[in-house]
Amino acid sequence: MKIVVRIGGSVVGSPLNAPLICRYVDLLKELKLKGHAVVAVVGGGSLARDFINVASDLGLEEARRDWAAIHVSRLFAQLFMLGLGEAGCGSVPVSLDETEVCLKRDKIVVMGGLRPGMTTDTVAAMIGESVKADLLVKGSNVDGIFTKDPRKFSDAEKLDELRFDDLSRLFESNSHSAGIHQIIDPKAVKILHRCRLKTIVVNGYDTMNVLSAVNGERVGTVIE
Repeated sequence: MKIVVRIGGSVVGSPLNAPLICRYVDLLKELKLKGHAVVAVVGGGSLARDFINVASDLGLEEARRDWAAIHVSRLFAQLFMLGLGEAGCGSVPVSLDETEVCLKRDKIVVMGGLRPGMTTDTVAAMIGESVKADLLVKGSNVDGIFTKDPRKFSDAEKLDELRFDDLSRLFESNSHSAGIHQIIDPKAVKILHRCRLKTIVVNGYDTMNVLSAVNGERVGTVIE
């Protein structure tokens, strides 16, 4: 299968979680050894939002605030790439074309952000559509998608399955802003709806959840 693994910055980088990053590197290698083509997209987490806040204090417009976050996510991606060694494509792609070249070389790809106006959720969705991926798995800081934000509402209920048509009505924001923080960002929702890429949202603090999703086991929230 062609698999896109979206690794939340809130999971591995808020704060920086070195042991978990190591486990994700091992997971990506394992998926590759099982014969899968793998693209990972990692976010910048709280550090990226700290940089956005500094950029805002400097009076920078939103596009430049986005660039601050993009560079942080690419730094995380480069850390992953270094850990992958020869299994990885060596450098962090900064375009969809570079991603496809790495896959053709039979290497694991790890990316951060691409350009202002989109989050790493959107990057993952764009890659999934571009390479005709079979599955997108997002490792989040919650157990799946809920009827409400479970961090704010004690009566939030986890949804085991969702249709793409149901996604947009569940989320608070329908437009991008620098540092937006919701389970799947608005632009990614539109892309996933368009290309119908099967997506599974799992608790990313346990890398075995990602592996279980790839293996077809019941975990997290399945969107299809």
